[in-house]
Amino acid sequence: MKRTGIATRVLAFYVTVYVTILYFPVLLLPVFSFNNSATPKLPLSGFTFKWYESLSTNATMHAAAWNSLVVGASAAVLSTILGICAARAITRYSFRGKGAATGLIMAPLVLPEIIIAISLLVVLLGLGLELSLLTVIVGHLLICVPYSVTVLVSGFEGFDPNMEAASRDLGETAWGTLRRITLPMLMPSIISSLLVTFTISLDEFILAFFLSGTEPTLPVYIWGQLR
Repeated sequence: MKRTGIATRVLAFYVTVYVTILYFPVLLLPVFSFNNSATPKLPLSGFTFKWYESLSTNATMHAAAWNSLVVGASAAVLSTILGICAARAITRYSFRGKGAATGLIMAPLVLPEIIIAISLLVVLLGLGLELSLLTVIVGHLLICVPYSVTVLVSGFEGFDPNMEAASRDLGETAWGTLRRITLPMLMPSIISSLLVTFTISLDEFILAFFLSGTEPTLPVYIWGQLR
């Protein structure tokens, strides 16, 4: 019992230190946003709202934020649609090369993003395509689809495929079964996929930096300001 108490205190201390180191810099950001100096340092040199005033009139930043929202929403929807198709194939069918196909889909999870970005940039320029938000969306699909598939595979494994078979036996069409049985059962996983992929796309910098051309996303714009 005594050892258990010591272990609990040690674990609590470790968690406290870990959370403090992880989140303390994030908690300081709102404080520094009111600092009169452009340099984030303590003690504060004065209290001001001028940074928020300049933020409200920064049209370039507003455009970059809008670009990020467009790319994030597009990548989330498209990767979830592709993820549904891939997850269904993985969980419902057996075919030659299934393992290789699954590994290929998941490969972006283990490949360095810089390699993916440069490779995709070379291919797109070789095809004569102009860099734009569309090329950023294509790049984000490569890294978002694996996360979507991972979430949706769990969703497909979570309900009995006999429910789909019963629907078809009762005369429902394939589209009707998908709309009335499959998608409602998958809805928690679909929502999770949309949220995860949107967050990943919104935060992604490396691919957007290489593929955005003259239409930067918000992370690329922020990076430019820091330089």
